[in-house]
Amino acid sequence: GYHRGLFENALEDHSREPVSGLLLLCPSYVCHVVESCSSTIHLIIQDLASLRSQGHSALLQEIKVLVVAHDIPTRLFPDWYVAGAMSPGTHPQGSTPSQSTAEVVTECLALLLRLAARIQGLEDDSEDTNESVHMLAPELLIPAETINYLHNAEEFASPEDFLRIYLSPSQPALDS
Repeated sequence: GYHRGLFENALEDHSREPVSGLLLLCPSYVCHVVESCSSTIHLIIQDLASLRSQGHSALLQEIKVLVVAHDIPTRLFPDWYVAGAMSPGTHPQGSTPSQSTAEVVTECLALLLRLAARIQGLEDDSEDTNESVHMLAPELLIPAETINYLHNAEEFASPEDFLRIYLSPSQPALDS
Protein backbone atom coordinates (compact mmCIF):
# COMPACT_ATOMS: atom_id res chain seq x y z
CA GLY A 1 0.00 0.00 0.00
CA TYR A 2 2.86 2.39 0.82
CA HIS A 3 4.41 1.94 -2.64
CA ARG A 4 1.08 2.11 -4.47
CA GLY A 5 0.34 5.45 -2.79
CA LEU A 6 3.83 6.74 -3.54
CA PHE A 7 3.56 5.82 -7.23
CA GLU A 8 0.05 7.29 -7.53
CA ASN A 9 1.40 10.51 -6.02
CA ALA A 10 4.21 10.50 -8.60
CA LEU A 11 1.73 10.03 -11.46
CA GLU A 12 -0.39 13.03 -10.38
CA ASP A 13 2.17 15.17 -12.19
CA HIS A 14 1.37 14.30 -15.82
CA SER A 15 4.95 14.90 -16.94
CA ARG A 16 6.12 11.81 -15.04
CA GLU A 17 6.26 8.32 -16.47
CA PRO A 18 4.61 5.35 -14.80
CA VAL A 19 6.77 3.20 -12.54
CA SER A 20 7.77 -0.35 -13.35
CA GLY A 21 10.19 -2.62 -11.54
CA LEU A 22 10.35 -5.05 -8.68
CA LEU A 23 9.92 -4.92 -4.94
CA LEU A 24 11.53 -8.04 -3.54
CA LEU A 25 10.43 -8.72 0.05
CA CYS A 26 12.68 -11.03 2.05
CA PRO A 27 12.62 -11.71 5.81
CA SER A 28 15.54 -9.40 6.62
CA TYR A 29 15.63 -6.93 3.72
CA VAL A 30 13.74 -5.25 0.90
CA CYS A 31 15.25 -4.73 -2.54
CA HIS A 32 13.79 -2.08 -4.86
CA VAL A 33 14.34 -1.99 -8.60
CA VAL A 34 12.56 1.13 -9.81
CA GLU A 35 12.25 2.07 -13.48
CA SER A 36 10.88 5.51 -14.32
CA CYS A 37 11.96 8.99 -15.32
CA SER A 38 14.57 10.87 -13.30
CA SER A 39 12.03 13.13 -11.61
CA THR A 40 9.98 10.16 -10.37
CA ILE A 41 13.08 8.36 -9.08
CA HIS A 42 14.13 11.61 -7.35
CA LEU A 43 10.67 11.84 -5.74
CA ILE A 44 10.91 8.23 -4.51
CA ILE A 45 14.37 8.83 -3.01
CA GLN A 46 13.06 12.00 -1.31
CA ASP A 47 10.22 9.98 0.21
CA LEU A 48 12.64 7.30 1.40
CA ALA A 49 14.78 10.04 2.97
CA SER A 50 11.73 11.40 4.80
CA LEU A 51 11.22 7.99 6.44
CA ARG A 52 14.31 8.59 8.57
CA SER A 53 12.53 11.39 10.43
CA GLN A 54 10.04 8.79 11.71
CA GLY A 55 12.80 7.09 13.70
CA HIS A 56 12.43 3.47 14.75
CA SER A 57 8.74 3.41 13.80
CA ALA A 58 9.55 3.98 10.10
CA LEU A 59 8.37 1.39 7.59
CA LEU A 60 11.92 0.94 6.24
CA GLN A 61 15.17 1.26 8.20
CA GLU A 62 18.83 1.65 7.16
CA ILE A 63 18.16 2.45 3.50
CA LYS A 64 21.00 2.59 0.95
CA VAL A 65 20.97 3.79 -2.66
CA LEU A 66 23.16 1.41 -4.65
CA VAL A 67 22.75 2.41 -8.29
CA VAL A 68 20.91 5.19 -10.13
CA ALA A 69 21.19 5.05 -13.91
CA HIS A 70 19.85 7.48 -16.49
CA ASP A 71 18.83 7.12 -20.14
CA ILE A 72 18.16 3.38 -20.05
CA PRO A 73 16.92 2.46 -23.57
CA THR A 74 14.38 -0.19 -22.51
CA ARG A 75 12.75 -1.29 -19.29
CA LEU A 76 13.53 -4.66 -17.78
CA PHE A 77 10.14 -5.10 -16.12
CA PRO A 78 6.90 -4.61 -18.07
CA ASP A 79 4.97 -3.69 -14.92
CA TRP A 80 5.43 -3.21 -11.15
CA TYR A 81 5.84 -6.52 -9.34
CA VAL A 82 5.92 -7.39 -5.67
CA ALA A 83 7.46 -10.71 -4.74
CA GLY A 84 7.85 -12.30 -1.35
CA ALA A 85 10.73 -14.73 -1.12
CA MET A 86 12.84 -16.60 1.35
CA SER A 87 16.39 -15.39 0.90
CA PRO A 88 19.17 -17.95 0.70
CA GLY A 89 21.37 -17.68 3.78
CA THR A 90 24.74 -18.05 2.11
CA HIS A 91 26.45 -16.72 -0.94
CA PRO A 92 26.38 -19.30 -3.73
CA GLN A 93 29.87 -18.56 -5.05
CA GLY A 94 31.93 -18.33 -1.89
CA SER A 95 32.71 -15.57 0.53
CA THR A 96 31.42 -12.11 -0.45
CA PRO A 97 34.14 -10.14 1.41
CA SER A 98 36.83 -11.55 -0.92
CA GLN A 99 35.21 -9.66 -3.79
CA SER A 100 35.43 -5.92 -4.39
CA THR A 101 32.29 -3.87 -3.86
CA ALA A 102 32.08 -3.23 -7.62
CA GLU A 103 32.16 -7.00 -8.27
CA VAL A 104 29.42 -7.61 -5.71
CA VAL A 105 27.21 -4.90 -7.25
CA THR A 106 27.85 -6.34 -10.71
CA GLU A 107 26.85 -9.79 -9.47
CA CYS A 108 23.65 -8.40 -7.91
CA LEU A 109 22.75 -6.59 -11.12
CA ALA A 110 23.36 -9.81 -13.09
CA LEU A 111 20.99 -11.67 -10.75
CA LEU A 112 18.38 -8.94 -11.20
CA LEU A 113 18.74 -9.11 -14.99
CA ARG A 114 18.17 -12.87 -14.93
CA LEU A 115 15.20 -12.32 -12.62
CA ALA A 116 13.77 -9.77 -15.07
CA ALA A 117 14.20 -12.26 -17.92
CA ARG A 118 12.38 -14.91 -15.87
CA ILE A 119 9.52 -12.50 -15.14
CA GLN A 120 9.27 -11.53 -18.81
CA GLY A 121 9.08 -15.25 -19.65
CA LEU A 122 6.32 -15.66 -17.08
CA GLU A 123 4.54 -12.63 -18.56
CA ASP A 124 4.49 -14.36 -21.96
CA ASP A 125 3.35 -17.74 -20.55
CA SER A 126 0.83 -16.71 -17.91
CA GLU A 127 -2.05 -14.32 -17.49
CA ASP A 128 -1.38 -13.83 -13.77
CA THR A 129 2.33 -13.03 -13.52
CA ASN A 130 2.18 -11.59 -10.00
CA GLU A 131 1.02 -14.99 -8.74
CA SER A 132 3.93 -16.68 -10.54
CA VAL A 133 6.53 -14.22 -9.26
CA HIS A 134 6.05 -15.67 -5.77
CA MET A 135 7.47 -18.96 -7.07
CA LEU A 136 10.86 -17.51 -8.04
CA ALA A 137 13.87 -19.81 -8.04
CA PRO A 138 16.13 -19.17 -5.03
CA GLU A 139 19.23 -18.95 -7.25
CA LEU A 140 17.88 -15.67 -8.67
CA LEU A 141 17.57 -13.99 -5.28
CA ILE A 142 20.31 -11.83 -3.82
CA PRO A 143 21.69 -13.64 -0.76
CA ALA A 144 21.13 -12.02 2.63
CA GLU A 145 24.86 -11.92 3.39
CA THR A 146 25.43 -10.02 0.13
CA ILE A 147 22.80 -7.47 1.16
CA ASN A 148 24.50 -7.12 4.55
CA TYR A 149 27.89 -6.64 2.87
CA LEU A 150 26.48 -3.92 0.57
CA HIS A 151 24.67 -2.28 3.47
CA ASN A 152 27.92 -1.98 5.41
CA ALA A 153 29.96 -0.78 2.41
CA GLU A 154 30.94 2.87 2.76
CA GLU A 155 30.64 3.53 -0.99
CA PHE A 156 26.85 3.69 -0.89
CA ALA A 157 24.88 6.67 0.31
CA SER A 158 21.77 6.90 2.41
CA PRO A 159 18.86 8.59 0.61
CA GLU A 160 19.65 11.82 2.52
CA ASP A 161 23.31 11.78 1.47
CA PHE A 162 22.38 10.89 -2.10
CA LEU A 163 20.00 13.86 -2.31
CA ARG A 164 22.54 16.21 -0.71
CA ILE A 165 25.14 15.24 -3.31
CA TYR A 166 22.62 15.17 -6.18
CA LEU A 167 21.16 18.58 -5.38
CA SER A 168 24.37 20.41 -4.52
CA PRO A 169 25.81 22.43 -7.38
CA SER A 170 29.26 21.44 -8.48
CA GLN A 171 31.86 23.96 -7.43
CA PRO A 172 34.83 23.59 -9.78
CA ALA A 173 37.88 25.62 -8.89
CA LEU A 174 38.16 28.65 -11.11
CA ASP A 175 41.78 27.91 -11.98
CA SER A 176 41.10 24.32 -13.09
